[in-house]
Formats: sequence, structure tokens, C-alpha cells
Amino acid sequence: MERYNISTYEIIEALGTIAFAISGTFTAMQRKLDPFGVLIIAFVTAIGGGTVRDLLIGDTPVAWMRDMQTCLIILFTALATMFFKTHVQKMKITLFLFDSLGLGLFTILGLAKGIAFGLNPGICIALGTITGCFGGIIRDTLLNTIPLVFRREIYATACIMGGMFYFLLLEINVGTVIAKFLAIAFIFVMRIIAVKFKLSLPKFEY
Repeated sequence: MERYNISTYEIIEALGTIAFAISGTFTAMQRKLDPFGVLIIAFVTAIGGGTVRDLLIGDTPVAWMRDMQTCLIILFTALATMFFKTHVQKMKITLFLFDSLGLGLFTILGLAKGIAFGLNPGICIALGTITGCFGGIIRDTLLNTIPLVFRREIYATACIMGGMFYFLLLEINVGTVIAKFLAIAFIFVMRIIAVKFKLSLPKFEY
């Protein structure tokens, strides 16, 4: 079992929660939901992936039920985003960066938890991908949109490649904390490059 630095884990979790809460809030405001609806979408986006992950590995009650700090972070982040909505709506690129950052942070968070439970690398990468993607899948489903992960953009693929990169770094004896942040940066940059240069997986044509 990996004895990861708790403070590092908490920092990654808080940053990922903030990033996805902002992303979810902005998406809900774009769809003209009322404040309650915006809060629900913010919560779902921020905790959806972690909830599915914890249920799969039997770590219950799920993380956000054991720690009110996560709920408070989401609440205050969503309220602040709504309050500054005039400014936020002019920051589409910044919000895309938040979503990409949240993807990287939560992928490594899920991967690290899988390692802590003694699971093999392939399952850990799957858990990381679930943690990074499922909040967005639930959000988009509730908003009646085809989830981003099922469209042409490279999204889940970035999580999988980032997880593989993390284990490669461990194999060449890079420190655990450094490996985590390098893998987060890898996913973040890969997502940006994919969107900038319109890279995508091939899609089926009928």
C-alpha cells in the first residue's frame, strides 16, 4: 500500500474540487438554470466521479459524506462563481483550463486511492479515469447533453495516458509527490494540446 503524503492528497483534492465546481457552475449558468439548479450541478460535477469510485471499491460512506469541508468548498466556490458571473462569462478560456486542471487533479486522486487499496495498476488507472470523468458525465446527462467523454475530443484518453505516465515515473524511481504533479501536468497539457490542434480519436460513421 502506498503511504502517500496526506497533505499532498488534501491539496490535490481541494484544488480539483474547486476546479470542477467552477466548471459545473459555469455550465449550469450557460443553460440558464436557477440558483438551486446551479448548486446541484456544481455538486454533481465536483463529487460525481469520487462517489462512483468509492462505491466501486467499497469505501463507504463516500468521501464527501465523511468530510464536510468538501461540501463547503463546493458551496462557497459555486456561490462565488454565481456572484461574479458577469466576469466569469468573459473567461471561457480560463474555465476550460479549470476543467482541464480538474481532470488531471481528480485522475491522480482516484489513481492514488486505488494504490492505497492495494489494487493493480490497470484498475488504478481505471479508477483515476472514473474519478476524473464521471462527474462531467453525470453533469452533461442531467443537462441533456452528450457527455464530452463520448464525443470526439480527447478526454478519457488523457486520463488513461496520464495514469500510465504516473506509473512509468514510479518505475524510474521518481518520488511519489513529484510523480503526481508531473502526471497532473501531463494530463493538463495533453488536454490543451488536443483541443488547440483539434486532435481526436476516430469516430464511427454510418
